[in-house]
Amino acid sequence: MKLYYSPGACSLAPHIVLHETGAEFTLECVDLRAHRTACGEELTAIHGKNYVPILELETGHRLTEGPVILQYLADRSPDAGLIPATGLDRYRVQEWLAFVASELHKPFIPLLTSERCSTDWQGWARQRLADRFEWISAELWARSWAAGDCYTIADAYLFVVLRWSTAVDLDLSAWPVLQDYMNRIAARPAVRAAMTAEGLIQAAAA
Repeated sequence: MKLYYSPGACSLAPHIVLHETGAEFTLECVDLRAHRTACGEELTAIHGKNYVPILELETGHRLTEGPVILQYLADRSPDAGLIPATGLDRYRVQEWLAFVASELHKPFIPLLTSERCSTDWQGWARQRLADRFEWISAELWARSWAAGDCYTIADAYLFVVLRWSTAVDLDLSAWPVLQDYMNRIAARPAVRAAMTAEGLIQAAAA
């Protein structure tokens, strides 16, 4: 498999899950401003949506949309335990994936692209995110992970999106539960491996 990614973007979540599952894969970095890959290909020539993540399968088919890619990777490696196979517990994970995509990922966009968004729109986004952080924090008081007692692909996605708070000067210190949650995920070997590969952190000294 090949993952088309941009450092620190939402594509970091499937990158983490690829490491969590021990899958064999290669990486292709994408410049999202130029819409061009490190090999010089136009991103639109790879997929018409013109954004990452894109997962190229061994068959040559390509998948897009982070939550779908995350579920695909988790289902390929059921022994990794990153999503339940059936039942309400699986729907809980999907519920969180949908929540992160619509209620966190999207509101971050006006802040990450502030040069193109009005001050009013940015103010709305900050308040929206703060409200959502409050709710998530309350949920995480009751359990260790987003969808239950086990780490899942929902946690990988939530971690990646919450990381953007630093880039837009959103202080998480008001939500110590979120800070603890982030620290626990950041310490996972698969997370460190993905972040090191993307140049987001330095490799640990030997």
